[in-house]
Amino acid sequence: MAGVAGVSDVGLRHHRNEDAFSLSTSVLPDGTPAVIAVVCDGVSSSTRPDEASEAAAEAAGGALATALARGTEGRRAMHDALLAAGEAVNALARQERVPGRNAPACTLVSAVTTGGELTVGWIGDSRAYWLPLEGNAHPIRLTEDDSWAAQMVKAGLMSEEEAMKDRRAHAITAWLGADNPEPEPHTASFKPNHPGVVVVCTDGLWNYADSAEEMAAKVPGDARTSPLPSAQQLVRYALDSGGHDNVTVAVIPFPTPDADRGERREQAAGRAPVAPTETQYVARPD
Repeated sequence: MAGVAGVSDVGLRHHRNEDAFSLSTSVLPDGTPAVIAVVCDGVSSSTRPDEASEAAAEAAGGALATALARGTEGRRAMHDALLAAGEAVNALARQERVPGRNAPACTLVSAVTTGGELTVGWIGDSRAYWLPLEGNAHPIRLTEDDSWAAQMVKAGLMSEEEAMKDRRAHAITAWLGADNPEPEPHTASFKPNHPGVVVVCTDGLWNYADSAEEMAAKVPGDARTSPLPSAQQLVRYALDSGGHDNVTVAVIPFPTPDADRGERREQAAGRAPVAPTETQYVARPD
């Protein structure tokens, strides 16, 4: 039975990994299995960005699992989970004892699959992609960056190609952290009509596969049944392309792999996963 997998790598140029991710599962009150992936990218100019990412990933994943099990609608659960992640990062700032330092901060993107529905939420420029693996459906980028480049394109001042070449392209305009005390989470829901995978990643990957078509071209055809090797392959692609940043990617098969009735009863009590979750962190010297 296929599950969900995530891989994180420090990359080839950084001395520490400021990304973090969490994978979890839940069950809706009607027995529908849910799979959750949260990916965070620390803001390097902030204090303790690695801790910010870890705190946000854990808080959002836990909040989503709990809310979905209680029957909270997907987009509401996602919205509230992102706010919970923001509060977790803000709590780090309250512990900061060195005045004048930038508060801990990170971006966050999350995807939840529940049966035939997909819900995403984000703040910042980490991304989620829907990549069909059967039929003639087109791949879709599910998120819009909170970034300088995205603002320029939206305002009609630059083409996307021009904006992405500017040195300010990756300057983010929204994040989780005390310097952004009232974050405005973005959420969206979809009902894809073809089997495929959801790829959730930081810019350490999408810098090298920006468009949905480019990302789809890098995903193996067996990604639905082999999510961990697929996530590993995507990370390897980023490293082979330069590895200038930390790289984190989660791969969720869609539709959600079903569980048998016995597992579902245990899941409702919080005892068993809906499907296997596989994680890998890779540390390498600078």
